[in-house]
Amino acid sequence: MVPYLRAANVKDGVLELADVKSMNFTPAEQQIFSLRVGDVLVTEGSGSLRSVGASAVWRGEIDGVVCFQNTLLRMRPRVGITDGRFLEWWARSAFGSGLFASVATGANIFHISAERVRALPIELPCLEEQRRIADFLDAETTRIDRLVELRTTTLALLTERVTNRLDAAVRGAAAPGPKRLADYSPLGEVPLGWRQGRLRSVDCDVQTGPFGSQLHAEDYVDAAWPVVNPANITPAGLVADNHVTVSDEVRARLERHILRPGDVVFGRRGELGRAGIVTGAQEGWVCGTGSLRVRFAKGAFHPGYLRRYLAIPAVRHYFQLQAIGSTMPNLNSSILLNMPLLLPSLSEQAEIAERCAEIESLAAKHRLLVERQMQLFLDRRQSLITAAVTGQFDVSTASGRNVTEGVAV
Repeated sequence: MVPYLRAANVKDGVLELADVKSMNFTPAEQQIFSLRVGDVLVTEGSGSLRSVGASAVWRGEIDGVVCFQNTLLRMRPRVGITDGRFLEWWARSAFGSGLFASVATGANIFHISAERVRALPIELPCLEEQRRIADFLDAETTRIDRLVELRTTTLALLTERVTNRLDAAVRGAAAPGPKRLADYSPLGEVPLGWRQGRLRSVDCDVQTGPFGSQLHAEDYVDAAWPVVNPANITPAGLVADNHVTVSDEVRARLERHILRPGDVVFGRRGELGRAGIVTGAQEGWVCGTGSLRVRFAKGAFHPGYLRRYLAIPAVRHYFQLQAIGSTMPNLNSSILLNMPLLLPSLSEQAEIAERCAEIESLAAKHRLLVERQMQLFLDRRQSLITAAVTGQFDVSTASGRNVTEGVAV
């Protein structure tokens, strides 16, 4: 039994080795399929043109003989002709620029094949120039990656700050005179004037999605009435999947699961605590098997407050503790109805929901700005790689002087 790498282990520029499998390779097969330090591994097939041809370099991360499976292509530099690091950057360029994708064939699964890769044009400067290009790209992409990493940290800090601000708003942390209810630990401090209770104490109806016996695979059709499962509940609201919809006939059979504006749809599985509010545009959609629907009597509760309340860390932790199921945590209507609940007045609930909407809107603008910056950096890195390996500029003078930052030439 010999460890081997497969397509799942190769991402763009990175080997993911947390899950390396083993199988039997005869000594003769090991001679053919074993890896050497410096081999470039390329994904041969993928269900997406955007991911076919991703590559990474084997650097001997695992001791002993390691082989590769037929879902990968191995590119090995020829001694005296090709510098291994230049070949690595060329493969990154061929992936990012779409060169690999341009020779892929297939319908559902796209393949590039060894023969088509061998036929791709590549301009090889002298070995000294190849090494100079590799040195340049090592230094410049490292600098860009640092900038991307900083923006990634910024996004993480932004998410943490927004979570804390939403949590404080929903808990009424800014309200005067909070008092401690020691026997109500999931909520911590309850502001003066607010009540505490359970969702079951509110005039509402909680309905589970249809049971599996009510909705079968053959009931789904394309581009009809959307079914709302956890995957359809996003921070931006409820989104439809045109491949997970049901006909008028099936929808009529599931009448009690039809959604109305103001309903709160809560995911029973996956990210516990994720919820969305049904708007006029989603009226008539169907609550899916993986969801719960909460419908309030008029004036009983503010749906926007509940949606944000369900997402605070203390409540999500409560759901994790109460969830049932061994393989996948699952919630039911009983757990939701017995959830500890802070009960400000209806007008305060509306104010909190509005304040949370403002926080989320401002955060979304900041997040979009940072994500655009990250994408510009990534685009710049890819353009730099392609331009360098195809000889579009002289790396010796790329920065306007004879020495690029961190690279002597």
